[in-house]
Amino acid sequence: MARSAVASFDPADSAELLGNLTALAAAAARAVVDGRAGCTVRIKADGSPVTAADDTAESIIRDGLARLTPGLPVVSEEDAARPRPSPGDAYFLVDPLDGTREFIAGRDEYTVNIALMSDRQPALGVIAAPALGLLWRGIVGRRAERLTFSGGEVSQPAPIQTRYRPEGELIVMVSRSHLDEATQRHLDELPFTRRIACGSSIKFCRLAEGLADHYPRLGPTHDWDVAAGHAVLAAAGGSVVGWDDEALVYGTPELVIPGFFAWGGPVPTEGALKAGY
Repeated sequence: MARSAVASFDPADSAELLGNLTALAAAAARAVVDGRAGCTVRIKADGSPVTAADDTAESIIRDGLARLTPGLPVVSEEDAARPRPSPGDAYFLVDPLDGTREFIAGRDEYTVNIALMSDRQPALGVIAAPALGLLWRGIVGRRAERLTFSGGEVSQPAPIQTRYRPEGELIVMVSRSHLDEATQRHLDELPFTRRIACGSSIKFCRLAEGLADHYPRLGPTHDWDVAAGHAVLAAAGGSVVGWDDEALVYGTPELVIPGFFAWGGPVPTEGALKAGY
């Protein structure tokens, strides 16, 4: 697919690109699993860990995107240069291994994230969970789907959507490794909640497939941590907004999202929250 075609992204013409990105995410996921045993770990300048598996997945995804969309910019967590997109550019946001701490700890809650950005908003997202053999994908304004993969095979997609929020219980996904004080205060103000701790962008996917209702993250995080999950959730009928329920701003010079609220549906009113829906 040519750069010009992606730059004027049309969800109705995206089936081929979505299929290719699905195969690419699955290939990176298989490489991560294959390289898990004895994987070396180093600490980056910001104090966060990175592994050889991150580097392998990064290389697979970058090579694949260069073949699929030559010339289209790729912004990735593991790219030290980190080119900043210009306003109006279409570009990819990539996190080759989201949930590195869970990966190192031997948990299964880590993912491979690929998002296509158009007008600085997520237009398409693909998320693979290597250890679970699951893959979620979505085109904003079109559809969201869940697939399984094993070996070199990827299943047929099954449609997913967010659930209707039940009265009396709000299932909330919370970060296993990054539960900050602001998020904790927000959680303490919500009535009738059941919390599920989880790592990586899987939290967005659980909302998208109707297994949870809310995921707040009120500490700063980076564009590549959020974009693919944002796309999948929005495609499934959910929403992701900032501190004041405004649209998230991607593509800032720092590539940082100050905080967000993800919902399995429209953003609820304060009155609805206090009433337990």
